[in-house]
Amino acid sequence: METPNLPAIRALRPAWNKGRIVGQKRPLNPKHVWAIRVRLELAENHRDLALFNMAVDSKLRGCDLVKMKVVDVMASGQIKERASVLQSKTQKPVRFEISEGTRASVEK
Repeated sequence: METPNLPAIRALRPAWNKGRIVGQKRPLNPKHVWAIRVRLELAENHRDLALFNMAVDSKLRGCDLVKMKVVDVMASGQIKERASVLQSKTQKPVRFEISEGTRASVEK
């Protein structure tokens, strides 16, 4: 019994990242960081501002940021000056300092 030669399977559409630059992106400039902060403050988006400030301070991945609990950054009714979080990818603790502006945004 002969098996027929099947035509090669081709994608119906081009790849989504064809012609785009992939890989690690350049870090944000300080003026871009301040522009994002100002826009979040003007929009009164307190949650996103607190998350953005924590991301800048801690340099954690997004999945680790959203897993953080109030207990990680707060003790006895006040925001801690230093916090420690266990990274999900490497299972290593990361200690970071929480700046004054971040403490104010988290408190709101």
